[in-house]
Amino acid sequence: MDRNHKIAVIGLGYVGLPLARLFATQYPVVGFDINTKRIEDLQKGIDTTFEVEDGILQSVLSEDNPILTESSNGLFCSASVNDVADANIYIVTVPTPVDKHNRPDLTPLYKSSETVGRVLSKGDIVIYESTVYPGVTEEECVPVLEKISGLTFNEDFFVGYSPERINPGDKEHTVDKILKVTSGSTPKIGRVVDDLYRSVITAGTHLAPTIKVAEASKVIENSQRDLNIAFMNELAKIFSLMDIDTHDVLEAAGTKWNFLKFKPGLVGGHCIGVDPFYLAQKAQEIGYYSELILAARRLNDSMGAFVAAQVVKLMINNDIRVKGSRILNLGITFKENCPDIRNSKAIDVITNLEEYGAEVITFDPWANRKEVADEYGINCYSEISLNDLKEDEKYDAVILTVAHDQFLNLNLNQLVKEKGVSYDVKGVLSKENVDKRL
Repeated sequence: MDRNHKIAVIGLGYVGLPLARLFATQYPVVGFDINTKRIEDLQKGIDTTFEVEDGILQSVLSEDNPILTESSNGLFCSASVNDVADANIYIVTVPTPVDKHNRPDLTPLYKSSETVGRVLSKGDIVIYESTVYPGVTEEECVPVLEKISGLTFNEDFFVGYSPERINPGDKEHTVDKILKVTSGSTPKIGRVVDDLYRSVITAGTHLAPTIKVAEASKVIENSQRDLNIAFMNELAKIFSLMDIDTHDVLEAAGTKWNFLKFKPGLVGGHCIGVDPFYLAQKAQEIGYYSELILAARRLNDSMGAFVAAQVVKLMINNDIRVKGSRILNLGITFKENCPDIRNSKAIDVITNLEEYGAEVITFDPWANRKEVADEYGINCYSEISLNDLKEDEKYDAVILTVAHDQFLNLNLNQLVKEKGVSYDVKGVLSKENVDKRL
């Protein structure tokens, strides 16, 4: 372990904070983020993403900048770029979204590269963790670093790439327990980067031969999952027409040892719902139209409208007037037991039901009400009564869209009126407690 490493982590979200906390157990670390409210919370030892427990975070927090003290470890959180000026390892963990046309938006990467470029010194290493298509690190980020710093790539400074594999809300597969893919812009730098991560990652590392290989390995991880889930969603549509319970079919098929156990559902979030577009866009730039990847994306993006239509059909069959009905939607985050609402596909269910004229009441104990209002323009309740409802308090329909632990023991049929309908998107409730499962 090189005790001379002074690390700056750029971006303290779901990926950056757990990584910064982990490195701070061995090295002096400064975590940088442009969100001043986020920094204020972290300085108090509070992580509003719940990825790092408050006690664990507080155990590594430093009141002073530790990279200025050669012998000290710890984490100092700051919104000032001056506080990362003395680092010699910069790790960029900013998001890589898509625009409204599903084209890769590299703006966060460009901006963070400009930030690093302003403080870059000779001998420094910049490591990117953001999910990208092959070539972004060296062809898009490096030119920004060179332009802003005035330094020469692979002479004055070097880069690495180590794709993040964080699974938000997962308390079992934490950052130190997930094997890390590493790479560097030269063979020597690759070994330095690999040694750096191996010093804190207990699961071990895999040194890829090039940065492009490491970039490609990450983007296909989520594309593979997207394709498999798309197949399950297509099966759900087919079996729905045949009045067959998809989950019963999957349970039977899953008894074979080599059957891949994926399930149908809403595919959102900042990874699976986004990353395939990065690969497809790069393929198109080099003259190849990716039929399978984009078809999977289209199918998965159609599932919100499909679920809404399914619920409406059930209501009509039960002689429930859809227009003016009250529908309870359980969940708005993109996955269970996690406050992350980015690219949540639950909103597609909600907006489609509203287009039918229904009033949709959304309840999610994990989501931040203000964030939901700002992002999606809807009201989300963090508390609501689900027990001992009087008949006039019950709903015309209830939909479980996110499988938070708080919802797993619910009997949805007890929340609806006499002719009301219930729908389990996640397939986590028993068939006796719902009318239909996706």
